[in-house]
Amino acid sequence: MYYLKYVLKRILLMLLTFSVIVVICFVLVKLLPNQPAEQFGKDMELILLRREMLGYDKPIIEQFYRFVKLAFQGNFGVGETYKTGNEVWEIFSNRLPFTIVLNVATMIFSVPLGLLLGIFAALKKNKWQDHLISTGVMIFVSVPSFIYAFLVQYILYFKLGWTGAIAEVTNGAWSWMYLKSIIPAILSMSFGTIAGFARYTRAELTEVLTSDFMLLARTKGLTRSQATVRHAMRNAMVPIFPMILGEFLSIMSGSLIIEQIFTIPGVGELYIGAINAQPAPDYNFFMLLTVFYTFLGLAAGIVIDLSYGIIDPRIRMGAK
Repeated sequence: MYYLKYVLKRILLMLLTFSVIVVICFVLVKLLPNQPAEQFGKDMELILLRREMLGYDKPIIEQFYRFVKLAFQGNFGVGETYKTGNEVWEIFSNRLPFTIVLNVATMIFSVPLGLLLGIFAALKKNKWQDHLISTGVMIFVSVPSFIYAFLVQYILYFKLGWTGAIAEVTNGAWSWMYLKSIIPAILSMSFGTIAGFARYTRAELTEVLTSDFMLLARTKGLTRSQATVRHAMRNAMVPIFPMILGEFLSIMSGSLIIEQIFTIPGVGELYIGAINAQPAPDYNFFMLLTVFYTFLGLAAGIVIDLSYGIIDPRIRMGAK
């Protein structure tokens, strides 16, 4: 009962926070000054007529109501300065699979390696293997992902003659050709992720291995490997598994730069393209992507919190 109340409370708070953020972004966008259309060689009368047809001359509350009503119908308007005349939602839905495949492939590659390195470093605590892994982790965590992107490009493209660069992906996001072409991007995003998981796993597992209940398990006759697998790993995974969910979100946002560097036709490249559009940013694309990333972040926060109770039944979310 407490758990259900806690879930409902978190969902309501998420929706409230989501609504506040969307309202603030919408109002700030509407408060931005309109650049004169004449300097771009456009007919001002046609611009004003079009703005009237779209309801831009109405009070801001009425504009927001219209925006919400159309958004629930999957209609976020058309591109005005970026992808002019194309449906915003259609372009977004076509690009989203490319970002999803990139992020999922990065997680599949990064998470097992990070966990294994962290476990190995914890089991070899204060030995040369631990010092080597810890030094590498500090280096890789400190360097931003776009630096790795330049190094990967230099090594794979220039030195090794890699021919998997993305020009035009015509076979879709689920094709082997696309997956092969994003291998450099996956590597660029993986270095920091692997290092982060290795550092966090080592810290958590080292703490668990030195706990009193581990000593009790050993005194009852369990070998070190048995005690580690049956008890230490399970307890260490309680804070690690939510970190995996949170890392997926951070990769979704971090791929904005990587997608731009490797010309991946994903959501990140769409976001940057809409903001950098000339003569002015495309606010329809901006609002859709803001709604997407805001909802993704808030929903991920709830999933991370609820996962604690799923992983460890002893944790009762919302109980007094």
